[in-house]
Amino acid sequence: MDHASYRRLFLAQVVALAGTGLATVALALLAYDLAADRAGQVVATALTIKMLAYVGAGPLLTAALSRAPRKAVLVGADIVRALAVACLPFVDQVWQVYVLIGVLQCASAAFTPTFQAIIPELVDDRGYTSALALSRLAYDLEAMAAPLLASLVLLLVPFGGLFALTALGFAASALLVATTALPEPSPGSRNPRRAAASWRAFATDRRLMALMALNTAVAVVTALVLVDTVVFVRSHLGGTDTGVALALACFGAGSMVVALALGTLVERFGTRALMLAGPVVLTAGAAAVALGWAWAPGPLLLGAGWAVLGAGCALVAAPTGRLLREAAPEGGLAGVFAAQFSLSHACFLLTYPSAGGAAGLDPVMVLAGAGVITGVCALVAALLWRPDAVAADRTARSR
Repeated sequence: MDHASYRRLFLAQVVALAGTGLATVALALLAYDLAADRAGQVVATALTIKMLAYVGAGPLLTAALSRAPRKAVLVGADIVRALAVACLPFVDQVWQVYVLIGVLQCASAAFTPTFQAIIPELVDDRGYTSALALSRLAYDLEAMAAPLLASLVLLLVPFGGLFALTALGFAASALLVATTALPEPSPGSRNPRRAAASWRAFATDRRLMALMALNTAVAVVTALVLVDTVVFVRSHLGGTDTGVALALACFGAGSMVVALALGTLVERFGTRALMLAGPVVLTAGAAAVALGWAWAPGPLLLGAGWAVLGAGCALVAAPTGRLLREAAPEGGLAGVFAAQFSLSHACFLLTYPSAGGAAGLDPVMVLAGAGVITGVCALVAALLWRPDAVAADRTARSR
């Protein structure tokens, strides 16, 4: 077990994620600067391009680069990401944003699967569980800390400075990876039969079918927050760039609270109850914000509502690794995690454009619509993930 190499790679992940979080805030502000009231549509299109890269280009790039040295792939992807982000402050047309985002996310689609494949080879089984927990925490810190950092930076410099910090983050990640000893891939890690079995599990295991409904609920709310926050704050509340960053930080704070309490929550309620509660919280939160907005819209309502929605998303996302470990076929844990990565991001191909198209609507309608969809997802997941159905699946597989 190589703890030193893992620590350096984890630090590289944290630095890169911090930069990505700053870029998310900066992208929303850049979109508003270029397109004003159409900012939601611009952000939605940019994020849709991101999902297309993850779902479409990601598997192709992974296959094409499978024989390339891992270190070269990771460092090269970081350099491409740094250059793409560094160019964003200089664009003056929306299409230029789309091109640079496409380049950036294709590089990320090459980086992420390669990075994820290395971690299990650096740690043992017990260490891998801890590594997954730390990775989840890193993503939550990105959602919470990056917008807070962005709000502080925006007090000193224009939003273009956020892109500069993002580029520095990717450059630092490249340096950390370049100075880390990486293992060679194990022969079994590229077994096509194991990969196929992992993908089939999502069509045969009702727990994983329920997970897809839960992924959809999370995608609906995440798209709403990332795409429409800038419009809600700037156009409807008359807020500032800092207000946008703080609203996004509230969403991250709600997620962080659940992540920090995850061990206690799982021990008390179990993975199934916790994850099925996620879309229920999302439905209740969206409905409450919709009612509050119809009565008296304001920044406190938005911040509190976004915190509740962040908590609901974390109730699904944080324990997902436990479910995947339970449902993975023999020898197919890495493949199940890879399939979940692709399938969960595929949900955003629908939700990001939908959120962008809804940006010009009354926020009450948008929030109410999100509440209805997450409610349907909650019902579908509960019907699929019944203890008797899970027992039947296990019996069928054992025959």
